[in-house]
This record gives sequence, structure tokens and C-alpha cells, in this order.
Amino acid sequence: MVFAESQDDEQIIERVAALDIGKAEIVCCVRLPAPDGGKRRVQEVTTHTTMVGALSDLAERLVDLRVERVVMEATSDYWRPPFYLFQAHGLDPWLVNAKDVKHLPGRPKTDVLDAVWLCKVAERQMLRASFVPPPPIRRLRDLTRYRVDLVGVRGAEKNRVEKLLEDACIKLSVVASDIHGVSGRDMMAAMIAGERDPKKLADLARTRMRPKIGLFEEAFAGLKVGTFDEHHRFLLARMLARIDAVDADITALDAQIEDHLAPFGDAVARLDQIPGIGPTAAAIIIAEIGTDMTRFPTPGHLASWAKFAPGIKSSAGKNKGNGSTGKGNRYLARVLGEAAVAAGRTDTFLGARYRRIVRRRGKKKAIVAVGRSILVIIWHLQSDTDARFHDLGPDHYDRHVSTTAKRRSHVRGLQALGYHVTLQPAA
Repeated sequence: MVFAESQDDEQIIERVAALDIGKAEIVCCVRLPAPDGGKRRVQEVTTHTTMVGALSDLAERLVDLRVERVVMEATSDYWRPPFYLFQAHGLDPWLVNAKDVKHLPGRPKTDVLDAVWLCKVAERQMLRASFVPPPPIRRLRDLTRYRVDLVGVRGAEKNRVEKLLEDACIKLSVVASDIHGVSGRDMMAAMIAGERDPKKLADLARTRMRPKIGLFEEAFAGLKVGTFDEHHRFLLARMLARIDAVDADITALDAQIEDHLAPFGDAVARLDQIPGIGPTAAAIIIAEIGTDMTRFPTPGHLASWAKFAPGIKSSAGKNKGNGSTGKGNRYLARVLGEAAVAAGRTDTFLGARYRRIVRRRGKKKAIVAVGRSILVIIWHLQSDTDARFHDLGPDHYDRHVSTTAKRRSHVRGLQALGYHVTLQPAA
């Protein structure tokens, strides 16, 4: 048995506070050194409302007590007011994951006991702080996340339009892949205005849709028997109006995002070099991880935080589970997945990597693997402002293949077919 020396520099934080946060009130536990300088600790537990005045008074009280760290759980969005106010008062607030501070089984659970337990765990530095970006990044994040949500709302409304047309026996989506294009919108607007002649509606097709006029007439044949009535007309008008309103909101958001991205122009330009990432994706990535990579010491830390690294579960010398990455930031995961798929269509190293993994492991694993590669590139580009993206090329694997392994693979394949193989170098 070999004993390795381990150095533990963690010490108990002398002055620490913890908050159990609710919507209407919070319970604050403060632990301080004993006045006589002994090993005993002094503990104070108080309850306060979550109104700004009460939180400001509590912050001033903690400043007077010279509290070094204030720890709180990420409870819904209720942590935001105390976190921001304490930060403004010069305190050091920490937001922690509730999973890291679970009670031991059998312990009673109250708000007071939760605050005391959180404070005791915090003073021994057994917690990790969650990533809370600075105000400029938070404002950008609010805009980009709202834009993602609005795009989802618009997509859901477009699906409702298609279902409504199917209910009215209008087969527009069979002929036009996008019924919300220029031709499709003109046809639906004419139907709302009262047009019921399939030939006149089909004649509204434009450019590349013109050769499909005959198919459009068949798609609108249900109008002759009155399947599209006043009920459908009313609903279709409301749905299209809602889509147009969401489109206007997304356009306004794009303008705001562009303004908030101005200070991060260089970062956006660096990320735009990566295959699969455009200006919109770069804005979302910056909003979710920021530009200061000192928060993540290595690319592996960033990938682990984003849940783009396989989980490790080992017991009794055996690996357990399926290596699932877990659930991370859904906005970041979504944009990285889209970037990975887009990169897979390019003639680049990332594209070759995506296609190579798809053949062996499937699309889902390829998306995670290429997404992690993109995160590693992002970390290096954001850590060094002078760094520039250099594509390794789609033939990288062919140029760096192990000739020994490849030769051994071919030999084994021939031997499996019943051949005796003798290798002789070419002249």
C-alpha cells in the first residue's frame, strides 16, 4: 500500500451567512467567531421579507458584521433580488445548486434548519458557486433567451395553421413545403378575404411555384364543397395576425441584440469563424457563457459545466450507467446542437468528425461530440484574444491515421476470410 501526501488548504470561513429563500420571506443564518476567541461559534438566525427595503437593511447588517460570504440556493428566480442587492452593497454572494446541499436522510426540514445547514456547509467550503454573469451579459441573455422563446411560439402557431387547413380539407402543405412563404401567405390572405375559386387561388403562385399550379388547384378543391367556412376563416385570420406580431417582436429583439452586442464585436467575429456558427448563434453563446473564460480554468471545465462531457459513475471497480452527460443549459445545448449539425454539412474538420461519428455511433452521439469540440474551440478563442481559428481540414484523419493499426486491421480481415497473409514492403 502506497500513501500519497495530500495538502488541504481549505479552512473554515470565519464570517459566513446563508439564506433560505422563498417568494415572500427569507431566513438568514449568520455564523461568526466567538467573542472570546475560542473554538465555539456564534450563530444568529433571523427572518426577513423579500421587499427591497428589508433586503437592503439585511445587507447593511451583514456588512456591519463583516461577513465574508453569503450563500443562497438557486430557488426559482427568487434568488435574484437578494443576490443583486447584496452584490451592490459590496458583499460576496454565492449562488449554489440545491443538489449540492441536500439534507441527510431522517433530518427534520424547516426553513430555519435549512438555513443553518446551508450555513454550516458553506463555512467549511464544501460548495461550488454557480455561474452568474455580469450585468451586460445578463441583459444580453434576457434578449437572446426571449428571442428563442418567441421563435418557438411562432413555430407552434405555424403548426396550428397547418392543422386548421387540414381540418378544412385544404391540402396546401402537400404542395408547398413552406406554406408561410410569399405564395402561401397570399393564398391564405385571399381565402380570408372571401376568395373561394381554386383556379384564382392557384394563380397566386409565384416564381418556382408556378409549375405547380395544377397541384394547387387540387389542394384547394375542398373549397368547392364548402369545407372552409366562417369558423375556419376567423381562426386563420387570428393565427396569421399572431404570427405577424411575433415576427415584428423578433425583428425588434434583433435590433436590441445587435446594440447590446456592440461591446462584444471582437468576440462575435472570432466565434463567427467556427463552422456552423453565425452571428445569431454567436450572440446566444456569448449570452450563456460570457467572454471571461477565467471562470472555467480549462476547456474540460467548460464542457463539464455545459453537460457536454460524459458522466462518470464507478463502483466496485466497474463503470455504471451509460455515460449520460446529464441536463445542462438548454439554450446553450440547443445552439451547440444546431451548430454541430450545420458543421456536419461543411467540408471542414468538424464536418468530417461529425460524419465519421455518425457512421459509427449515430447522430445523437455525434452532436454531443462535435458540440464539445466546438466548446473547446470557443474556450481557446475567448481565452486568447490573439488566437484565430485554423481549420485542420476534412482530410485530417486520413493524414494522421496510424499505419500500424490500419495494416493490422486489414491483415485481420483477410485472415478472417481464410487467407494466409505475408507482408512485403513495396519497392
